[in-house]
Amino acid sequence: MTIYIALLRGINVGGHHKIKMVDLKSLLETMGLQKVKTYIQSGNVLFESEEEEKQLSHRLEAEISKTFGFPVPVVLRTSEEFKRIIRDCPFSTDTLNEGESVQIAFLADKPSEDGINHLGSYKTDMEEYSIEGKNVYLFFRQSIRDSKLAAQLPKLGVPATVRNWKTVIKLGTMAKELEQ
Repeated sequence: MTIYIALLRGINVGGHHKIKMVDLKSLLETMGLQKVKTYIQSGNVLFESEEEEKQLSHRLEAEISKTFGFPVPVVLRTSEEFKRIIRDCPFSTDTLNEGESVQIAFLADKPSEDGINHLGSYKTDMEEYSIEGKNVYLFFRQSIRDSKLAAQLPKLGVPATVRNWKTVIKLGTMAKELEQ
């Protein structure tokens, strides 16, 4: 069995696409997924499954759309992938100054070369990034809200959902707990 972290994009943001976590948990349990746990309202779900990632992602998207009435992109990572994501972060997360943040954009697939080149033109002293496979590490010296770099993530050509470092660490911890 594999521990997965499902990252749902665009739910419960600004009052749109509302999904109660208790309802989401119930749906995943009825789909036969084991040890289902949710974390905060922004669409983070951990569970155990024997299914292969691509098939599971498509099945989750179809069931969520059917149940809640709107499409929701779902990005999956295994607990092993999460361990590597945390371990391999190229930015220092221990000594962030006020206003600075590290975020991870989780991509549904590897980005296109054109998308990567486009993103490169938005790298500045205030905003940096590093792409590692299907993950984009983002470092902001000011808020992500006004970021020109973050606004370009859709140009990578694949669905993406962003989580802050605190959430990434918490999900990693929860995944370790599920492994026991």
